[in-house]
Amino acid sequence: MTDSENRLTDAILQRTFSRREILRYLAASGAILMMPAAWANLPKEAPRQLSLYNLHTEEKLKTTYWEQGKYLQDGLAEINYLLRDHRSGEHTDMDRQLLNLMFLLQQKAQSKQAFNIISGYRSPASNEMLRKSSTGVAQKSLHTLGMAVDLRLPGVKLEALRDMAISLQGGGVGFYPKSDFIHIDTGRVRQW
Repeated sequence: MTDSENRLTDAILQRTFSRREILRYLAASGAILMMPAAWANLPKEAPRQLSLYNLHTEEKLKTTYWEQGKYLQDGLAEINYLLRDHRSGEHTDMDRQLLNLMFLLQQKAQSKQAFNIISGYRSPASNEMLRKSSTGVAQKSLHTLGMAVDLRLPGVKLEALRDMAISLQGGGVGFYPKSDFIHIDTGRVRQW
């Protein structure tokens, strides 16, 4: 090693980390430890596809969003657009773990049918309007963060779909039999 390489190595080894850097590292390592067991079932090499049908816009989509170890920007953009707030047209980057959760749910259901999407992303204004006009809409809904979706899967009983979603332990699962959909999100694991 040259003197400059030795000095650089010494500087790296002697570096003190800021509190923010330490917290960021701990949060990242904690997130890895807290990842649902379901993530272990994600295929490492096989492409991940989603098949979606937006009930409000009547748009259909079958796209690959992950392949060869990386997320595909075109597939993600198509999904983000289809899951947009149908009231305002606004969209956001949907949580990739939500997409993985949907993929695993579709795999678990052994279905080639498209998920029927009732609600994906919701703008804060749409969420507030829904909150005022109906019951059961959270003020700080994960829909507004791109971390939740309301859906059903044709050919799969709603109770069975709910049970499969709960078994994945990937976040929250809400059961709405009168409205014929389940809610899944990537918040803390819970059910209602």
